[in-house]
Amino acid sequence: MTRNSWLVVLSAIFTVLSGISHAQERSGQFTEQLIWSDEFNDSASSSPPYAANWKFETGSSGWGNHELETYCGYDSTQPLCDPAHPNAFIGKDGFLHIVARRDGQGHYTSARLTSQGLQSFQYGRIEARIKIPKGQGFWPAFWMLGDNIHDVQWPASGELDIMENIGKQPGTIHGSIHGTGFIGDVMGLPYTLPDNRAFGDDFHTFGLIWSPRKIQYYVDTPTNIYATFTPSSLPHGAVWPFDAGKFFFILNLAVGGDWPGPPDATSRFPQEMLVDYVRVYARQEMPN
Repeated sequence: MTRNSWLVVLSAIFTVLSGISHAQERSGQFTEQLIWSDEFNDSASSSPPYAANWKFETGSSGWGNHELETYCGYDSTQPLCDPAHPNAFIGKDGFLHIVARRDGQGHYTSARLTSQGLQSFQYGRIEARIKIPKGQGFWPAFWMLGDNIHDVQWPASGELDIMENIGKQPGTIHGSIHGTGFIGDVMGLPYTLPDNRAFGDDFHTFGLIWSPRKIQYYVDTPTNIYATFTPSSLPHGAVWPFDAGKFFFILNLAVGGDWPGPPDATSRFPQEMLVDYVRVYARQEMPN
């Protein structure tokens, strides 16, 4: 074959591949723009989380799940809390540390951070890179609630559980949705790491792709979607709340509770939930 013939063949191959690429681009591709993030990396020394993004929910009410911990603020002096050893802080390592502790009398403390009234969003791609703790009785979570919760109450506000783990299942996380007519474990799916690996061995990315009438959860990469929910997924009579408005974030590390059960003799303290970042991307489908 002559040189000119090879050029013709190569040109034809390039044209075909280019056409395939453009076709893929036109069908199902998206443009994304980072519109908000907290990278937790602007601290020269241990410091409280950025007040424009996060505030603390505190107390020991059991939080509806019979949890055992007292949630403490950064410098809280309420009983059991120790301002010299905060349960949540930004470290010099560039991570948000949420720390579960146990004192000598068997009392537990931890932290629960919320962006309610500060930062809330609707739709797009939302993710956090987190290293969760390991051990019986620990319950780390990254989740969202509707801004209208004070007006309509839970569960009508809606709840998006992007990541939950219970210590007795170290290799499995759960993604679920909740609302009127679908609470408990009615609308949740697990994701398990291959080869019996534990999520607590390394950082992983836990994400939500949220569009009108669709919720999708992924682990580590947006192409690894393991759960998809739409209004047609709901039980009869349930109400889909996820197109009604914005939702805010919650990051917390619970100890005990109805689902994970209490710590036992194998549980080691302190344990940390490390958060590298939380990011929100606006997502728009490219036109055909």
